[in-house]
Amino acid sequence: MGLDRLIVALDNALKSLTIGAPHSGRPSPSADLPDASLTDSERRHAAGLMRVNHAGEIAAQGLYQGQAFVAREAELRSLLLNAAREEADHLQWTQGRLDQLGARSSVFNPLWYAGAFALGLAAGCLGRKKSLAFLVETERQVEAHLTGHLTRLPQADTASRAILEKMSSDEKEHGESAARAGAESLPEWVQAAMKRSAKVMTQTAYFL
Repeated sequence: MGLDRLIVALDNALKSLTIGAPHSGRPSPSADLPDASLTDSERRHAAGLMRVNHAGEIAAQGLYQGQAFVAREAELRSLLLNAAREEADHLQWTQGRLDQLGARSSVFNPLWYAGAFALGLAAGCLGRKKSLAFLVETERQVEAHLTGHLTRLPQADTASRAILEKMSSDEKEHGESAARAGAESLPEWVQAAMKRSAKVMTQTAYFL
């Protein structure tokens, strides 16, 4: 069992950082939308925001895979891996949008994945309720972050907007599913630490 989980975790890490983690195959919300005409500065700004969101999805893969790796209950592990699969859709969508914008992903993606995986392992070792609490708080912060990005996107960038709106809807559902499954509240200092860590990643990934 342990070896099987290790192989799955390594496989996911490699795919997330190269070709994209296995996903549910949902088409991108922007698939049928024309690519709007953006100025050079608007395109750079949109690319920076989408690079941040792509980095966030890399981190989400690491977090959920880390939690699933140490999950003792089959039901909890299934919930985490299902969330990871839907988050992998987001990974594909944001990568596709970066490609359209002629931009690269963050050079620090391996660091974001490794750090999030370590956090996931730690959260998972605290037991079911705490592990679910990390999922709830992560999704809450990501949803707030996406809301902020929607206000900062160039008005004409309907493709990126459609992707972020669907991502936000998914994040909300993941958080609500974890809450229904019995998540506890995290201490305020833990929530604050998660926000600070996320701020470092978002500020760095926008440029790098």
